Amino acid sequence: MTDGVSPVVIHRGTRGSSPSAPANTIALCTLNAKYIHSSLGLRYLLANLDQLQTAATLQEFTINQRATDIVETLLDLKPEIIGFGVYIWNIQQTTEVIQLIKAVAPSITLIIGGPEVSYEYEDTAIFASCDYLITGQADIAFKTLCEDIIGNRTPAEKVIAAIPPPPTSLNPPYDHYNDEDIANRILYVEASRGCPFKCEFCLSALDKTATPFELPAFLSHMNDLYQRGARQFKFVDRTFNLKTDTCIAILDFFLARLDDQLFVHFEVIPDKLPAALKSALSRFPAGVLQFEVGIQSFNSTVQQTINRKQHAEKTLSNLAWLRNHTQAYIHADLIAGLPGESLESFASGFNQLAALRPHEIQVGILKRLRGTSIIRHTEGYAMRYSPVAPYQLLSNRDLDFATMQKLQRFARYWDLIANSSRFNHCLPLILGETPFESFWQLSAWIHSHYQQTHKISQKRLFEMIYQGARALSLCPEANLLEALTTDYDYSGEKGKPPWLQQRSERNATPTSHAKRQARQAGTPAASQQ
Repeated sequence: MTDGVSPVVIHRGTRGSSPSAPANTIALCTLNAKYIHSSLGLRYLLANLDQLQTAATLQEFTINQRATDIVETLLDLKPEIIGFGVYIWNIQQTTEVIQLIKAVAPSITLIIGGPEVSYEYEDTAIFASCDYLITGQADIAFKTLCEDIIGNRTPAEKVIAAIPPPPTSLNPPYDHYNDEDIANRILYVEASRGCPFKCEFCLSALDKTATPFELPAFLSHMNDLYQRGARQFKFVDRTFNLKTDTCIAILDFFLARLDDQLFVHFEVIPDKLPAALKSALSRFPAGVLQFEVGIQSFNSTVQQTINRKQHAEKTLSNLAWLRNHTQAYIHADLIAGLPGESLESFASGFNQLAALRPHEIQVGILKRLRGTSIIRHTEGYAMRYSPVAPYQLLSNRDLDFATMQKLQRFARYWDLIANSSRFNHCLPLILGETPFESFWQLSAWIHSHYQQTHKISQKRLFEMIYQGARALSLCPEANLLEALTTDYDYSGEKGKPPWLQQRSERNATPTSHAKRQARQAGTPAASQQ
């Protein structure tokens, strides 16, 4: 591995035979955001190629690799067909790869699919450069198209609208996670497909409903992965706790297989936690469950505007219960820039959420995803989005461009500081009784004095926090110094920065016993050394 290029993992089909299609006829490809990610969608395509499976390979790259290197690897396979999974995070890099392939190997048939090219694709560069586009769920449609191409049956249209297959009709993808995936990557799984809700900012709102996979078969596949050594399972279900009985059965499955390495991630509906489900959740120890809880907004008028149905009192009550009566890690989402949400309204919602003490608050900026009905508010709320992926909001009727820029920086610094869990002692002092307002001040001060939001070393981040909180008098300086010093001791950084030099050597390095206590209490900094 050189020049920072992540290794490419090659998966070859193992089932069926196809004498008319030699090896490497089909290459399935995507560019993941990071090496630790894996493509569930490509594995579905591979699993459902049936007799063409032995003629296919699966190639995963990352968005940080050079396009020319990706093209070279793909062309070395001498494929006749390359299928690309296209998403919001890789659209620009994938477009470049496809354009390069068309320039140097125009005889290769290029097929694209995925959520980023299933809607509003007509005027995009990637559509102009490809040979075929499959919109929607391509699990079966991709195989049919490949059969037609290999059999010299030219499809009549460039765009193929896939008919969503019933989940029970699909071959499962899980055999196509190889040993390297299991050892080094997050494994994505799904117990159901689709979403019954109609939140206008989300592509899942275009689904008619959520359809489950057959539960016994699904759990059998999960057991196979577990027996092969898999310990990290990330469910992509949009509404994991929609059906209580199914949810409890899956939780019981993992509860019976607890060990020190097991980690399971679910996206849950915050206002649906019946007593039976609470009972199951309370049985898990720390470090096993992570819940992604989509709050998005506490403003009922905004929720109505974007067609989001959420019971506010139940949401608040359930979040408090999860935090106080389970050991699950809570990752809660808010969206800045929703139509009708002012800065004051967003701040109020942020403070409400912060008072419930989730482990993370993910502040996302509204994106105008292709195909979503949020577009209907463009004129009424003066919504202005970036034309470049990920199409984030630039301004609207209630938030001008300068304010949105400040919100962007707020979200970035919050992620670096609050969500990192490296500042557990100093952060409560800094936030005080008004978390949003205090951190808004700190964010503005840091940017005005350092003009830096990325590639910030941990030591420099400590300095930014100390200098900013001190200058703004967010808390008594002695308390700030004491708390930051404790966080710094656990950070693993070597050498004392100037602001820490006044500290005595006493307690400068925690004992091994203290480190063990911090690790058991879930202080990540203690385990990152």
